[in-house]
Amino acid sequence: MHKTGLLGLCVPAWNSVRMASSGMTRRDPLANKVALVTASTDGIGFAIARRLAQDGAHVVVSSRKQQNVDQAVATLQGEGLSVTGTVCHVGKAEDRERLVAMLWMDKEKEERMKQTLQIRRLGEPEDCAGIVSFLCSEDASYITGETVVVGGGTPSRL
Repeated sequence: MHKTGLLGLCVPAWNSVRMASSGMTRRDPLANKVALVTASTDGIGFAIARRLAQDGAHVVVSSRKQQNVDQAVATLQGEGLSVTGTVCHVGKAEDRERLVAMLWMDKEKEERMKQTLQIRRLGEPEDCAGIVSFLCSEDASYITGETVVVGGGTPSRL
């Protein structure tokens, strides 16, 4: 079989797997639920808020700063999602900023870290959003007391 023919068979199967893992096969698995997502105007929190809203939940985003809340709400509502927001101080800003400023300032260290990951890339906020949405859905109603590691194949000991 030609490579094109084999690829032609693989693409529909891959799309099916990708759609199933991204929640595209079921409509609104989180309908009639409200999700309050703290620190959700940027990064992982924003990706989680977006995914929960895409999956049918009404999402309340929060941040310490009203302008961040307003921007996140406008962005998500602009995508047709059911979202509101409120100002909420969770922890100290300087601690979060210091933590983030550490998580890839040294490019050489970043490259070494990528080599330890089985998928050879650093995670993105959206990489966390799908599992959070799943755990909020009825599909996960029988899952209790489990630890789910979103770590790109990094061995973990929790």
